[in-house]
Amino acid sequence: MNSLFILLGIPGGPELIIILVVVLLLFGGRKIPELARGIGKGIREFNRAKSSIEDEIKEGIKEEEKKKVDEKAG
Repeated sequence: MNSLFILLGIPGGPELIIILVVVLLLFGGRKIPELARGIGKGIREFNRAKSSIEDEIKEGIKEEEKKKVDEKAG
């Protein structure tokens, strides 16, 4: 299974050009900026959610460590 991904690899120059032409044909020149904005908003929202989850996890770890220190001191 892993060898399949190695064979597929990352698209090179000609493949990227074909992909861009297909996107241009499907969405048209006027729709591409709207599509890019939508993708950008989605990425920003994902990063905000990821940061929020990371902060909550870090806060939970700190609280657990504080409880352990308090139990040892008490």
